Amino acid sequence: MRPRARIRQPLTSCRSRRTCVQSASQNSREFPRSAWHLPCPNCSQRPAATGAFPHWGRDVGRSEFRRCKMRKMLMVCAGGLLLTANMAVAGTTTVDRKDFQVFKDVAASVGRYAQFTIFDDVSASVKDGVVTLAGKVTMPYKRDEIEKRVSRLDGVRAVRDTITVLPVSQFDDELRLRIARSIYGNSSFWNYGIMPNPPIHIVVENGRVTLTGVVQSDVDRMLARSLATQFGALSVTNDLKTDAEVQAALEKSE
Repeated sequence: MRPRARIRQPLTSCRSRRTCVQSASQNSREFPRSAWHLPCPNCSQRPAATGAFPHWGRDVGRSEFRRCKMRKMLMVCAGGLLLTANMAVAGTTTVDRKDFQVFKDVAASVGRYAQFTIFDDVSASVKDGVVTLAGKVTMPYKRDEIEKRVSRLDGVRAVRDTITVLPVSQFDDELRLRIARSIYGNSSFWNYGIMPNPPIHIVVENGRVTLTGVVQSDVDRMLARSLATQFGALSVTNDLKTDAEVQAALEKSE
């Protein structure tokens, strides 16, 4: 009877190296980590693999990961265009070419500001090099830093800052977060959520909600409002614009 061969145990306890597929799977989970992609506090169960978030619970191959990365890059470009268009809606009168270029620089500068979130809303208008800023932000330092960024742009002679700071309220904080999770957690808005500057902004002041920004269609606009009315807000004002409306405003400005 032949003796059974002994299997030597590994000399070290190092873990095996992760494969590329595992790395891609980890990268695919970056999307739900954002605050508005987490489950609503009212929900007690994590979404299933085929439920609310498509990236959870499945591995992504190399080719699919490349396609996802390419789609994300395209949405980044679209996000910058949407931000410029969103701010363009604020100016309905025709402006000269120089003011319009300053206007686009202001939009790009605000979009690159790291502290500018979906809970803030800033619009701008330009007249003879004088920039007027309007909107609402959650913290005072955001208003001051946005004004400084805009004042350093070429062609800006003066800045008139009318941005207001939203009041501190725990109810408002919870309300804006729940609405954001509800909107960006909906499958119809996943393509909006992967943008570096998601175009739907939720402004909450004393329990009153205002939706601002740009959506692709009137269906998305109505759906966003419907999702925002589920959490006990005193009122919901829908100021979202469609791509067609924004394009018309841009052509009029040019």
